[in-house]
Amino acid sequence: MTLSIAHLGPPGTYAEQAALLYLNWLTKSTGVKAMLCPYPSNAQTLRAVAKKEVQLAVVPVENSIEGSVTMTLDTMWQLDSLQIQLALVMPISHTLISCAQSLEDIKTVYSHPQALAQCQVWLERFLPNVVLIPMNSTTEALLQLEQDLTVAAISSQRAAQLHNLPIIASPINDYPENCTRFWVVSQGNLPVSRPTALECARHTSIAFSVPANIPGALAKPLQVLARLGINLSKIESRPTKRSLGEYLFFIDMEADASKPDVQSALTEISSYTEILKILGSYNVLPINALNEIEGRGKKEE
Repeated sequence: MTLSIAHLGPPGTYAEQAALLYLNWLTKSTGVKAMLCPYPSNAQTLRAVAKKEVQLAVVPVENSIEGSVTMTLDTMWQLDSLQIQLALVMPISHTLISCAQSLEDIKTVYSHPQALAQCQVWLERFLPNVVLIPMNSTTEALLQLEQDLTVAAISSQRAAQLHNLPIIASPINDYPENCTRFWVVSQGNLPVSRPTALECARHTSIAFSVPANIPGALAKPLQVLARLGINLSKIESRPTKRSLGEYLFFIDMEADASKPDVQSALTEISSYTEILKILGSYNVLPINALNEIEGRGKKEE
């Protein structure tokens, strides 16, 4: 069996890096072979799973500096068949890549909007007059750099190595503890898609719309969770795209949806909502935890 794993491309993106680390764990710990499949956007990556072009997708969902990746949230809401299997937290270190001789020669900087935002203070300090151009990914503009010595791209050190391009400055992200959470997503539950040797707490992500924008519409679902003492690690609103002032709500809670009390809570919450979607119940772990699991597996052998 060979699994196909979709991610945001072209090669060298942080999503590919997260997918590659996950693929390596998958191959070493389960023996299942996997291959990476790049797609032009996070939305297309998730739709590839929904269309069964691939079995899994690794998509960014939240950055510690810039917050949620809204395209991921919106697409997850639109696609009913997808389930989160695992969350990976990966450190992000940005570099400025260019063939320019110096910073003074750079007139334009390309990158993904999230990367540009995560480096805005550095850019204002060292490149205050450059034109910032958002792209679909951090690696999309790299092929332009050798043709134009006045342009630069914000991407990863790995991307610079893959494309054999010089790094002008690194790291350039405004906060050193910059990290991104990625979701591993599939249709239904794939037994090999999640580590089994985990002792960390389970998390559950849900999303819902409310019947009407009235007082207490959001409070009632939240009171159900508060009554059970379930901690919420995140709550966010997104527009329904139907009418101005109408919102969807995304909630991450520190609870396992398979537990009877949580199931009961979700049933009660559904009575207060228009549409309730359980996006998945899963473990959250840093990338280095995958290496620990690999090491544990080798000892058991």
